[in-house]
Amino acid sequence: MKYTVLSQLSLPKSLLVSLTLLQAGTAVIAEEKTDQLGSTEVVASPVIEENHVDEFSGVSAVVTEEQIRDQNALDLASVLKRTPGVQISRYNPVGAFGGDQGGAVAIRGQGAGRPGSEIKTYIDDIPMYMATWNHPLLDLLPVNGMQSITVYKGPQPAINGNNFGSINLQTKAAAEDGLHGSGRLSGGFFGTITEQADVQGKYGDFDFSLAQGYAKSDGHRQNGYGELRNVMGKAGYQLNPQWRSDVTFLYADNRAGDPGQYGVTPPIGEYDTVAGMVAASVSHAHGDWHGKFTLYHNGGDGNWLSQNTYFTGFADNRSNLLSQYSMDGFRWKEQLSPWQGGTLTAGIDNEWLNGKVTNLGSQTGNQVYQFATPTFRLTSPYLALNHDLVLSKDWVMVPSIGVRFYDHSHYQSKASPHAGLSFVSDDLTVFGNVSNGVNYPGIDAAANSGALSNVPLNLFSGGFLPNFSADGWQNLSPENVDHAEVGLKASPFKSTQIDLSFFIDNVKNRYVFDLTQGAYINYGSYWMRGLEASVKQDLIADWSLFAGLTLLNPSIPNLPYTPEQAVTAGINGPIGPLRFSFDLQYQSRTWALNRARNVAEVNNQRVEAFTVANTRLAYPIAELGKKGEVFVSVENLFDKRYVYRPGYQMPGIWGQIGIAASF
Repeated sequence: MKYTVLSQLSLPKSLLVSLTLLQAGTAVIAEEKTDQLGSTEVVASPVIEENHVDEFSGVSAVVTEEQIRDQNALDLASVLKRTPGVQISRYNPVGAFGGDQGGAVAIRGQGAGRPGSEIKTYIDDIPMYMATWNHPLLDLLPVNGMQSITVYKGPQPAINGNNFGSINLQTKAAAEDGLHGSGRLSGGFFGTITEQADVQGKYGDFDFSLAQGYAKSDGHRQNGYGELRNVMGKAGYQLNPQWRSDVTFLYADNRAGDPGQYGVTPPIGEYDTVAGMVAASVSHAHGDWHGKFTLYHNGGDGNWLSQNTYFTGFADNRSNLLSQYSMDGFRWKEQLSPWQGGTLTAGIDNEWLNGKVTNLGSQTGNQVYQFATPTFRLTSPYLALNHDLVLSKDWVMVPSIGVRFYDHSHYQSKASPHAGLSFVSDDLTVFGNVSNGVNYPGIDAAANSGALSNVPLNLFSGGFLPNFSADGWQNLSPENVDHAEVGLKASPFKSTQIDLSFFIDNVKNRYVFDLTQGAYINYGSYWMRGLEASVKQDLIADWSLFAGLTLLNPSIPNLPYTPEQAVTAGINGPIGPLRFSFDLQYQSRTWALNRARNVAEVNNQRVEAFTVANTRLAYPIAELGKKGEVFVSVENLFDKRYVYRPGYQMPGIWGQIGIAASF
C-alpha cells in the first residue's frame, strides 16, 4: 500500500500523522498515489497496523485488511486473539458459540462478565451487539469487506459511550473511479471452506460497495461445527461539493455447535444468530467544519438450542432459549475549529432498545416462560475540545478536555468527564489521559428478573431458591470505571516504532444478582493495573517485525481472561517471489469462565499457559490481478495442546490452501 504525507514545515510531521489533525492550514493526505511529490511504499505491519494515539490522547489498536489477509482470519475472534491487550475464548475453528463461553472477548480484563458486558461492538460507529443480553456476539460482525478494525482500550467518551472499552469495524468504501473487486476461496482441514467477495464502484458523484462472505467448518470435535453467512453493502451520493448522503446495510446468519467439556458434558447444543442492520446518513464538509447525522436500525435473534436448563419439569434437563432484540437510534456529530489550532467536537447519541426472551422445552416445545422487556432509551450528548499549542519548532503540546452526559429512561443520569495531554515531536510523543467510564445495566437485567420471577429454580441439589423480583432491576445504578493512562510513542530510528503504556482501572458498582434476596444489586469493586509495550521494526529487504507484551494485575485474584503475561509477535516479508507471514501468541496460566453476575459466584477453573504459532505463505500471480495469489496457511504450526476453557481442546496443527483474485 502506498501513502504520501503532506505537511507544512511549521508543525511536526508526527503530530500530523499520529494525531490526524486537520487544522490551521495543515493538511494530512493519505492516498494511493500522488504525481506531484512522489509516493512512499509502506510495508504492512504484522499483527496490527499501529497503536494509535488520537487528538484526545486516547489509545487504540488498529488492524487493517492487510493484517486480516496475512493472518488468514476467518472470523473476528481470529483477529482479536492476535491483538495486544485482547483476550478471547472459543470452542471451534470457525464461529463463536455465543450461548456461553465460546464467544467471549475481553479488553484489558474488561468484558468478562455475563450476562452483560463492559465493552460494546460497532460497525461504522453504529452499535451492533446482542442487546437482550447486553454483550457482543462476535459472529454478527464479519471481517470480510472490512477496511479496518479498531480496538479502543479503556473508556473514551469523545468516541463513544456506555462502555469501558469498544471495538469498531470500518467497512470498505470506493476510493477510485471505475469498478474494482476481489475474491478469495480456500479449503482445508475439518471440512473448512471459506469464500469471500467484495466489489467497489465509483462513477461521478455516485459510489457503492458490496461484500459477501461464507465460512464453514465441521470442526475438530463432534458437534464442533460452525457456519457463517453474511452480506453487506453501502451506497453514497455526493449531493454537491459540501453535502453527501449514504445508506448502509448488513445481514448475517450464523450457527455454531458446542462440542462439550471433554468427559464431563455431552457434545450437544447449538447457538444460532441472525441479525440485520440498516443505516442512512447525511454528512457535510465546509472547510474545517464537518459533521454527520445517521439514523439506524438493527435487530436480530440469538437462539441457544438444547442448553442445560435450570428449571424443574424437564425430563431431558434441556431447553431452547430464544432471544430477540431491536435497536433504533441516531448519531449526530459536528467538528469545527473556532480558532486557529483549536478543535471543538460536539454531538449526541440516542438509542432505544428492547427485547424478548422465550424458553421452550427442547423436546416437548412447552413454554416455560416468555418475557418482553421494557423499552430502554439512552440519550448521551457530548462535548470535547482540544488545542495545538506550538511550544517550539520541535514540540507541540495538545491538551484536551471533554464530557459526555447520560440521560436514561429508567436509571439515574450520569456524567462522564475526560481529559488528556500530549507532547509531540518528530520522533517522540508523550501522552496521558484520565476518564470516567459509565456502563448502564442493559435490558438483560430486566429480562432475567422478569423471566425468573415466579419460576421454580432447581440450581443446587434439589433445593429451591426464592423467586426473583420482577422489578428488582429498577434499583440498580450504572457501573463506573475510573481510568488513567500514561505512555509514549518513540521512533529512535526511522525504521523503529516503540509504544509503551501504563494504565489503571478502578471499577465500581458492578451489577450482580443476589440469589438470597432474589433481586439485582450493585456489589463490590476492583481495580486493574497493567502495562502494554510493543516494538515495530522495519528490517532489511522489506521485512517487518512486531512484538507486543501485556502485563495485567487485577485486585481480584480469580478475575477471568487476565493472564499476568501475554505476548503477541509476528514477522513478514518476501522469500524470493513468495510472501511469508508468521505470528504467535503466548499467554500465561489464567482463570477461565466468565465472571457470572451472581454475588455468590466462585470461579475456580484455570487454563494452563500456552504458545500458539501460525504461518502463511503466498505466491503472487499477476494474471489474477493486484491481489491475485495462491496461498497456504497453517494454524497451530507446532501442534501444541491448548484450551481457552477447561475441557475444550482446541485443534492441533491444521491449515488451508486457497486462491485470491482481483480486478
